[in-house]
Order: sequence, then structure tokens, then C-alpha cells
Amino acid sequence: MTTTLTKKSFFLGIILFTLSFSLFAQNGKITLDSLYPNKVYKPTGLSGMQWRPDGKSYTFLKYNRGIQAVEIYEHDLASGKEFPVVEAANLKVNGSDQPVALSSYQWSPDNTHILITGVLPARTLKTGGTIYIYDLAVQKINHIIESDAEQENVSFSPDGKFVSFIRGNNLFVHELSNNKTVQLTFDGSETILNGIFDWVYEEEFSIIQAYEWAPDSKAIAFWRMDQSQEPIISIARYDSLYLNPLMQRYPKAGGKNALVKIGVADIASEKTTWMDLGAETDIYIPRIKYTADPKVLSIQRLNRLQQKLDLLLADCSTGSTKTVLSEQDSCWIEIEDVLTFLKDGKHFIWVSETDGYKHLYLYSMDGKLIKQLTKGPWEVDKLKYVDEDAKKLFYTSNERGVMWRDLYSVNLDGTDKKLLSETKGTHVPSFSAKGDYYVDIYSNATTPPATRLYSVAGRKIADLTKADESFKQKYAIGSTEFLQFKTSDGEFINACMIKPPDFDPVKKYPVLFYNYSGPGSQAVKDEFGSSYPWHQMLAQNGYIIFTMDNRGTGGRGAAFKHLAYKKLGTWEPHDLIEGAKFLAKQSYVDAARIGIMGWSYGGYISALTLMKGADYFKMAVAIAPVTSWRFYDDIYTERYMSLPELNPEGYKLSEVMAYSGNLRGKLLLIHGTADDNVHFQNSVVLAEKLISENRQFTTMFYPGKEHSIYGGRTRQHLFTMITNFILQNL
Repeated sequence: MTTTLTKKSFFLGIILFTLSFSLFAQNGKITLDSLYPNKVYKPTGLSGMQWRPDGKSYTFLKYNRGIQAVEIYEHDLASGKEFPVVEAANLKVNGSDQPVALSSYQWSPDNTHILITGVLPARTLKTGGTIYIYDLAVQKINHIIESDAEQENVSFSPDGKFVSFIRGNNLFVHELSNNKTVQLTFDGSETILNGIFDWVYEEEFSIIQAYEWAPDSKAIAFWRMDQSQEPIISIARYDSLYLNPLMQRYPKAGGKNALVKIGVADIASEKTTWMDLGAETDIYIPRIKYTADPKVLSIQRLNRLQQKLDLLLADCSTGSTKTVLSEQDSCWIEIEDVLTFLKDGKHFIWVSETDGYKHLYLYSMDGKLIKQLTKGPWEVDKLKYVDEDAKKLFYTSNERGVMWRDLYSVNLDGTDKKLLSETKGTHVPSFSAKGDYYVDIYSNATTPPATRLYSVAGRKIADLTKADESFKQKYAIGSTEFLQFKTSDGEFINACMIKPPDFDPVKKYPVLFYNYSGPGSQAVKDEFGSSYPWHQMLAQNGYIIFTMDNRGTGGRGAAFKHLAYKKLGTWEPHDLIEGAKFLAKQSYVDAARIGIMGWSYGGYISALTLMKGADYFKMAVAIAPVTSWRFYDDIYTERYMSLPELNPEGYKLSEVMAYSGNLRGKLLLIHGTADDNVHFQNSVVLAEKLISENRQFTTMFYPGKEHSIYGGRTRQHLFTMITNFILQNL
């Protein structure tokens, strides 16, 4: 619905837009039709790439055009040869003419079988559906596990003799030698979850599989979640006569969470022992992990305010626990996937921000600090591999600069740190099982990802896939520049700018801010973003694209990030306005034509900044925005805003609706009606407030679409609408 243009001017704009894009297609210009679906460049990569457990090769999925089916190929590291290790013809079962679909596969740790499953909707990869087990010795599927009840979170045991999975919210194991399936829990229901998480754990702790095998394959530790006290949200679905609502358990800020327990199920006796988590029940257990001793399980316990994290060691036979390490922070503590127990049984590696930056530490098993392994005014990104024989670990960090991610090695005593990455940009390495090799996915701000094979010493062996850069010859591409500006109150802000390909410093250009802005996030990075081609299309139309990392974002240490605490919606608009002021001083910027757009948290900040910065921003596009933190989930919201009763003023001042009276620019508000993350309620309440004040705006809802607003031709429709809005209003 367009509310601010006459029909005549609106249709004239559409005609001019259509004509201009017809011309662009003949003149090296990117068009919407070339972007959706993407015809600008061909993404390259290894689909389903996995290392074989013996570390001598890796495998990947490859489409066989001759038989029109997906197969598993193997790349031998010594010879460089590639060949099919699982052919589609061997994946036919029960007399079917069609092979089993290869969407997800997993090698058994003993290198003898391959687990094949479907993929279920989730934040990250979640296995599920009918379970097929392929035997490499006989080259066929010799186990099929199926059920009318949904099966999910499928995994091999460490010895490869069992397959574990969840069915009907209960934990099961299937023994390959005798084809026998055993049920380990029996109370699973709509409210009792064994081995799987509720929505909020999956979304906010970025964790999918709610169980872990003991290293000796004799037991499984698992989460049991009682979500009966979690509030239920009804999400309307418009595909049936009576709307058929989706009922979702979703604790909002201040709401009640699922009650969590950690059990250890013994495979032989089929008995479960419950671990002692302490007297307080309003807690989170974001991670569990076995130590080198299969009888000792580590448990990370986080308090409701997410300011105190305890590392417990549990005796799996008795359930007794002891706290070996505790961390506290006045703001919040991040949950990481770094904890690594060394095979010597005496030490573990931990990550912490206690010195102001995220770094690696070596501890003894009794919680005594042995050594800080990395140190400096920069942050470790991820721990990638630990080579205990060589007494060395490998990690990525931004030591060379906040915008870069490089691979480093350092000894386990903190000495002999080495930079292994060749070029500046973003490196995402994955190490082989034995650590002799790693595959590095590399990109920078103007170059799509390429995949390269390296030795552990950092010597490049081969280019496995090369980036498709042909678009640089086919299309006119604007320059990408990284910069830093100083705010009026003395803070330096990192930013990035894409200029039109025919940029003329004498002319004045409109600017579109593209933002996310959330706590701990980082938008200004030297890596290839999915929005790059669309940004280039806008640049070809005479727009400057501007991205910046305001106070509260990540990569610059805890103090910079923690400025967001209890003040969401404060520093973000403040610094974005400072960015607009900085740009207005540039001779090539049209200060009267500055706009902003964003998705999710970025949508929230876009709407808020248009209202708080009414003197500086002409328009905003807010996609799937949070408009009140009272409407969002408790783990995320309370991490940054505390409980509503402890920070009532902060919640009030962070609402978009509180500033609706300032709206003067053009607002495009977009939301999917089936969004289970940021509920449609957020946009409805903002729209209701604007209507009550007779403030004009433009809105679009997408029936049945979730937070990603994706499927069919939805993205093409979405970005055609957004592009039109920008062309007409900025």
C-alpha cells in the first residue's frame, strides 16, 4: 500500500524505473531480473564438504547430470584425484527406481558407514526424517530406521557402533551389529523434551543437538526440558478456512522458561542418572561436554541475568557436581564453543573477556589458571584445532585489524605465535581429523568466496574452487572503501562505503545506510556479503551505500560492546546520526537525501533512527523489526536489557512507538505474517500507533512467510518493492 504518492506519479515512477532497467541490461548494468535469481555471479564452493575420519581425504556432494542425482565424491589429498565414493545407483532401496535423496550425510567415526538423513527447519543444520545407513564394504544401504513419529538429531556414537536419534521427544539408540533399537527415555511429550531444545535455546544459544555421547560410547548425556510453563503464542496461518494457527511456546522478556535437567543414560543398563545443577531452577544450561574421562561431564550453568557463568564437573555415576571455575560480569557473559579438554586429562582450554578482550586461557582440571595463551587489544574469533602432540593450537582472530579474520597458531605455553593467512580478508578454515591439512574458505569485500587447501604449516597446496569474478568485466562496479570517522563526542567509528562506478567528486550523491547494529555484531568486515550485488545495482543508479559499526557492536573489546547494556536503541541511532553528520560534511554527499534500511535488529534501528534522527534521515526501510523489547524472547532481550522489572525505564525508552511523534520521513514497514522469531505483532503495534496519530507510511506484509521472507518469487517481489521505494523516495 502506497500512501504518499498520487497514482499518476507512482505509475510514472514505475514506467521510468522499467525503462531505465531495460537500458541497464544493455549497458553493463545489474538488473533486478539478473539478481533474482542470481545471474550476476556463480557462487562456488564444496557442497556438503566433510573430512573423512582417517584424515587422508575429504568428501563432498556433486550433482551427476547424466543420471540427474546427487552423489558423494572423494578428494584424495595425496594424489589430488576425485572419484565417487557413493554412487546414486547404490542408493536405491525397496525396489525404488529413484535413489535416496542426499541432503545430509555423516561419516561414522570408524570410517566404515555413512549416515544419510533429511534436513529439518532450524537455525542451523538439523538432521531428521527417515534414517539410512550406508555400508561402504558392500556399497549399499543396509539399515533403514523409519517411524510415523518425527525423527531428529541423528548421530553416530564415537565408536561408530550405534546411531542415536530423537523420536517423539524421546532418546533412542540403534545398534548396527544386531539391528536393534533401544528406547532410553519414556516421558517425552508435547511439553517434555528429551535430547532436543525448545525454540529459544536453539535460536539464542545457537545449539541444535541436545545430547552428547560419552567418549567410550557407553553413555549419553542429554538435556531434559519441561516447557509446560512457557507461554504459548498463536501465529495465524491463512491457508485454511479457519486459519489453522501455529501454536508456539515462546518466553518473552520476563516470561517463564523451560525447567532444565541434565541426565546421563547408560546404554547397557538403560538407566538414567540425573546431575546436580544446584538449588536454583531459573537457570540456563547452554553447554555440556564430556572431559577426557568418560565418567566426568562438564556442565556450563548460566544464571537468569546471564551475568554469572559456572563450569561444573559432574560425576556421571552419582550425579554429584563441583564448581571448578566461575566468571561474573556487570553486563553479560557470552556463550562460546571453545571449551576443549585435552587428552592428557589434566588441562582444558577456556575463552574469556576478563582482560577486556576475548582471549584463550589454559587451566588445570581443578580450575587453576596455568597460562593466558593469547593477549592484546584484539579478539580471538574461534578456536579451530588443538594439536596436543605438537603442543600447538590454531585459532582465528582480528589481530591485523577489526575488519579482518586470519588464522594463527600458538604453542600451548603461549609462545611462538604465527600468522598463517596469506592475504587480508576473511578466512574460515576447517582442519582435517588429524590436523595435517586445512581447507580455507577465503573472501574479501569485493571477491566472492574461494576454497583453498593448505598444509598445517600454512603452505597452499591447491585451489579447490575459484571465485567467479567474471561480473567485474561484465558490469560497471563501484569502489569499496573502508574508513573511520570521529564523532562529536570523540569516539572513532569504523565504516565502509560503496561509491557509484562513475563517481565524480564534484557531484552530490544520495546515501543509503545499510545497518544491523545489534550488540556484539559486526557489519564492517572485509568479506563478501550476500547483499553486495544489490548494493552495486544501487550504486550504478547513483547511490552511495554506507555501513558502519556503532557503539555496542563487536570486535573492539568488551567495554565498547557493553555500552549497549540496558540501553538498546540509544547508542545505535546516536552514532548513525553522527554518521549522517559526517557524510553531510563531504562535498560529494547530498545531505538532504540520506536514508537507512535494515532487517530484524537492523529493521528496529532503521525505524528508530528515522524518528530520532528526523532532521538527518529522509527515509527508512524496516524489515521484520522488533518495535518493543517486551515482545521479543527472554534470552536475547534480558542478556542486553536485564529483566523488565529491573530496567523499566530502559524498556520504555527503547520502544519505537515512543518516538512515533517525530516521524517526518518516508517509512516502508515490511513483515512476514508467520514470523516465529520477530512476531508480526511488532509491526502491527507500530502501525496501529502511527495510524492513531494519522502519520502516513507504507507497509507490506508477506502471507505465511517467516523471518527470512523467502520462498518462490518472494525475494524478487521483496527487493523489487524495496528498490522502487528507494528510487522514488531517496
